[in-house]
Amino acid sequence: MNRSAIYARNFESHRAALLDLYAQLPEDQATFSAWDGGMSFIGQADHLSGSASRLLNMIQGQAPGDLPAPSQSLAEARERLQQSMAAATGAMTAMSDEDLSRRIPAFGGREMPVAALLDAIVAHEAHHKGQVWLMARMVGVKPPMFVRMG
Repeated sequence: MNRSAIYARNFESHRAALLDLYAQLPEDQATFSAWDGGMSFIGQADHLSGSASRLLNMIQGQAPGDLPAPSQSLAEARERLQQSMAAATGAMTAMSDEDLSRRIPAFGGREMPVAALLDAIVAHEAHHKGQVWLMARMVGVKPPMFVRMG
C-alpha cells in the first residue's frame, strides 16, 4: 500500500466511525453542545466536513473556499460528512509520493509539505471526534469503536 492510500485509510477509519455514531444520534439532540458556546452535533459535523474540504482545496492549489450555510438537520450533516469523506479519500488516494512531498502555502502563509497537511486533517478529525464521543455519552448514546477497522 502506498503512502497516499495509508493517509486515505487512516482518515476513512476515523470518519467512518464518526458516521457510525452520527447514525445513532437522535434528531432531537442535533443542537446539543457540551458547554456554552461549544459546537453542537450539527456544528461539529459541519466543521469537520468544511475543514476537510478546505484543506484539500489548499493542497490542490485552490483557494480554501467559503463554508456552506449550516446544516438544518442531523440528516443533512450526516450527508455532508459522507460526501466529504468520499471526496477526501479519493483525493488522498490519487496523490503520488511526489505530491506528498510538495510544499504549499498553509496556515499563516507558512509553507508545509502536503503530507504534513494530511497529518493535520487526520489529527483534526480525531480531536473533534473525541469531543463528539463525549457529547454522545452526555445524551445517553453509547459510541461505537473509536475507529472502524476494515
